[in-house]
Amino acid sequence: MRVVFLGTPEFAVPALESLLEYGCDVPAVFAQPDRPAGRGRKVRPGPVKFLAESRGLTVHQPEKIRAEENREVFERLRADYIVTAAYGQILPGWVLASARRQALNVHASLLPRYRGAAPVAWSILNGDRVSGVTLMVMEEALDAGPILLQREVPIGLETTTGELSRTLAREGAELLVETLRQLERGALRPLPQDEARATWAPRLTKEMAPVSWDRSALEVHNRIRALDPWPGARTLFCAEPLLLWRSLPEELTGFGEAEPGRLLSLSERGIRVQCGGGSVLELLEVQRPGKGRVSGREFASGARVRPGDVIFH
Repeated sequence: MRVVFLGTPEFAVPALESLLEYGCDVPAVFAQPDRPAGRGRKVRPGPVKFLAESRGLTVHQPEKIRAEENREVFERLRADYIVTAAYGQILPGWVLASARRQALNVHASLLPRYRGAAPVAWSILNGDRVSGVTLMVMEEALDAGPILLQREVPIGLETTTGELSRTLAREGAELLVETLRQLERGALRPLPQDEARATWAPRLTKEMAPVSWDRSALEVHNRIRALDPWPGARTLFCAEPLLLWRSLPEELTGFGEAEPGRLLSLSERGIRVQCGGGSVLELLEVQRPGKGRVSGREFASGARVRPGDVIFH
């Protein structure tokens, strides 16, 4: 079974590993061009390229996959299947048609919900209790192809985007192999998506980072974990940005007339902050500019703030 794989970030690594372990012949891997990353902004290979090269696989990194010079490459590869996982570009019809059997995509949501670039983050931002992964037949329209298999995954109250992404990547890799097995046996029938139920998950931006303490504690909490690891939720403390990494909504309520952003009390691990509607959020882990992450309680001690102070704006 010849499979051409397209993927770039960490999410796609388990899928490529599963294809190799299943015994697929992978004649080529396509990944996005290397980009500057990290504090030093050094150009470095992405996770999929790193894995592919370590296994001796041929790697292609076209700036634009739909460029005409790539047509001959795909025709020459004569793939039975084309598989994508978080590749980062929409494939043109002639790439999809080059697969002799099927062009498949591993998508980190229960389609048709959360089509688009950031399905994991938006499921957490919206407070969903269940996510999942979908194996679908690819079409030129974004994440709109027929569904082959799906698998549900629960979302814990403290689960972050990074943590859920890693779980879905593993589940997706397993589901990919199961999909190939069933397709080879002729045991799968693609089911069209219900367009009336489709929702969208656009790319995250840095402009989404500021939290509003007028919102409920649960809404603030969901934003904090949805934006972890990027771009990171933040607030202002003494006119400086403070990154918020871990939190937990409290069962108790604050002072009815207390101003949102007010420090109510210290907890064993953090600080309790007034939010909208009388709700309370326990901040467990924060980070000041140029510093490491610390517990909320350590932050309060170092910043010399006291219960009753309005510390966040």
